[in-house]
Amino acid sequence: MSHLDCRTHPKQLGTPKGVSHALGCSGTGSMPGDRKMPSKHSQGKKRSVFESYMSKESVSAGLKRGTLIQGVLRINPKKYHEAFIPSPDGTRDIFINGVVARNRALNGDVVVVELLPKDRWKVIKTDDSDKGGDTVPESDVTEELLRTPPQQLGRRCTADSPDVILEAQLNDSETEDGQEHGPSVLAEVTQEKGEYQIAVVCHLVTHCPKSQDTRLCPDNLLQRSAKVVYILEKKHSRAATGFIKPLADKNSELFRKCALFSPSDHRVPRVYVPLADCPADLVSRPNDYAQALFVCRIVAWEEHSHFAVGHLAKSLGQAGEIEPETEGILMEYGVDFSDFSPEVLECLPQALPWTIPPAEFSKRRDLRKDCVFTIDPATARDLDDALSCRPLPDGNFEVGVHIADVSYFVPEGSALDKVASERATSVYLVQKVVPMLPRLLCEELCSLNPMTDKLTFSVVWKLSPEGKILDEWFGRTIICSCTKLSYDHAQSMIEHPDKKFHEDELPPVSTDHPIEQIHQAILNLHGIATHLRRQRFVDGALRLDQLKLAFTLDQDSGMPQGCHIYEYKDSNKLVEEFMLLANMAVAHQIYRAFPERALLRRHPPPQSKLLSDLEELCDQLGLAIDFSSAGALHKSLTEMFGDDMYSLAWKEVLTNMCSRPMQVREATPRRPHPVLSSGLLLWAGAAPQRSPLPSFTFTAGCWPRAEGFAASRPQALPLQNHHFKKVGKKPELTLIWEPESPQQKAVPQVITIFSLVEVVLEAEDDTLKYVATLKRPEGTQAPEDGEEEANPSP
Repeated sequence: MSHLDCRTHPKQLGTPKGVSHALGCSGTGSMPGDRKMPSKHSQGKKRSVFESYMSKESVSAGLKRGTLIQGVLRINPKKYHEAFIPSPDGTRDIFINGVVARNRALNGDVVVVELLPKDRWKVIKTDDSDKGGDTVPESDVTEELLRTPPQQLGRRCTADSPDVILEAQLNDSETEDGQEHGPSVLAEVTQEKGEYQIAVVCHLVTHCPKSQDTRLCPDNLLQRSAKVVYILEKKHSRAATGFIKPLADKNSELFRKCALFSPSDHRVPRVYVPLADCPADLVSRPNDYAQALFVCRIVAWEEHSHFAVGHLAKSLGQAGEIEPETEGILMEYGVDFSDFSPEVLECLPQALPWTIPPAEFSKRRDLRKDCVFTIDPATARDLDDALSCRPLPDGNFEVGVHIADVSYFVPEGSALDKVASERATSVYLVQKVVPMLPRLLCEELCSLNPMTDKLTFSVVWKLSPEGKILDEWFGRTIICSCTKLSYDHAQSMIEHPDKKFHEDELPPVSTDHPIEQIHQAILNLHGIATHLRRQRFVDGALRLDQLKLAFTLDQDSGMPQGCHIYEYKDSNKLVEEFMLLANMAVAHQIYRAFPERALLRRHPPPQSKLLSDLEELCDQLGLAIDFSSAGALHKSLTEMFGDDMYSLAWKEVLTNMCSRPMQVREATPRRPHPVLSSGLLLWAGAAPQRSPLPSFTFTAGCWPRAEGFAASRPQALPLQNHHFKKVGKKPELTLIWEPESPQQKAVPQVITIFSLVEVVLEAEDDTLKYVATLKRPEGTQAPEDGEEEANPSP
């Protein structure tokens, strides 16, 4: 029997339980197309797709006994049948295979899982499995399914009906090819113009050889697999953006009452929504809404349906436009971007411009005569911290960090306090900011704008030139910033210590403090920050700087128009060091005052499995990196490389590798095998021209398929053949280039991590997208006769 014979699971596609009252649809026990899929199981009680959740008592007992495991669910956005939770012991993640095993949990939910029997654990592909053996390639599975005759599919689907998702579950007695071991397939079945098509949307789970019981596989080849038995906390917002369309079967009862919502994020299920929520002419003019973006909120997902039940929350606009897409993202992630209510705004001072009440001067230390200034990005509008530095007669310095006193304007328990606690943080997007507090508060009342008296909390130290703390003071203060510097202004002062800056080179400066005084304060702070930074790393700190993308915005529209690599300069380091110093000083002060209530933010240790894999890979690459501690790792990365272009590229690739085990929460699941497939790290700026741009690049990883090096153009490489293998943890890809003339021989090229290759960058229609195509190596000699060439691909 075929695994795609949906007659074995007819009720999995039925109307969700409760749909009649949730959507106003009368439950008929069927869904569109059910009348065309007769089955011996189609009568009687509905068959459950998902297991019922355990009771709270059973879950609590299981967690205490250790028979159940709790974790945050991560669903692979590109292979949504794959999900993972971290292993409590820090080893390889626990694998959750398929939508059914995920049991209606969504990405980010805190779930409780139960381990499956060992014979159902996932077998990790070994190095030898790339050579064939009993492993069936994913492409072969696809071709086999595409050759499946229509009569073996077990149903006919109506035109334009990708509504039906079938998940074929393997059991001990039934496999697709009639053999004991086979793939678990999640397929989408459609029919177009009488022809059947099957799009396989999951990959093959490699099994042990047919003669070997998975229970006899060594543990290092197995990944523990589990199923979700309870959702402890629904962290996912249950909101999604996507598209709506009428149901396929116009003769069904549901067609007159429900539409189908298809989310853009395939990790979210399809949803029945009431037609009453949809545009009035959706059924008669469905094509008008083919590109219209909607937000849907899931309200239920019952055990016996692949489809959830929900309501349309909002129509956003056309897909592809930046504002509708941005609004959809914010709603999906539960970001409150609504306007602040009148009740909240009434908590703020109503008489503007606001001035500091005279009573505050008696409660605070007056620092308005000190040389205080801000250093922020040039586009910043909410200036929440400032610095000051005054030389003392004994050769030391009085240094202050001043933070805007927001608490003065947010009474505890007020409507403003409540909404701020719900929003928790400001959300920064490329072209806009969603503030935690009203703009009047964060951009005017609290923002440390120049030449204006402001309320602050301050930490003031007496520091030696080497950064040693000789004395410190904490308290409420009043400051008056003398200027608003950007990072570029401060960097220019650092780079030109002897230059005399003029007024036209800087933003407005208070007449109370000459430019020379501000310049000298910047130089003094830079000198102290350099010593502080050096000492932090001597004490064992680790910093893994990764490339950061910054965007340029159109001055008129405010929309993104370009991007570049953000450069982290000494002025950034200056501000960072004193913010860190203030954080540490405040932490110590709070601990001294409230030892039983002080909270310590402590990063957990790296993921042990990922770290051990990385250590093994570096050893095989001949890289002597010490992973014994954070300080040792930082020292290795700092001392191993020089300052030339290629050494810096090596360091960036290694930094990226080292960052992966350190990440506590990732947006995408870690790969269950250690091949580092992070793609090409391009060391060329975003070129504005349309003509091809040659560039050199390091490889940060390679794939079993040579097409990966042609980016989105698989036919761009004139190859005779290619071969992929792994030497231990080290991936190695051999390309056999076609000869340029009949008199020449084929040219082999071996590519592995840190290989220096030449590529051509070409801009696509979208100005922010570039395609990197690998160039044919120049001057590479083919093997002499009798020498072994790379093995041809199977």
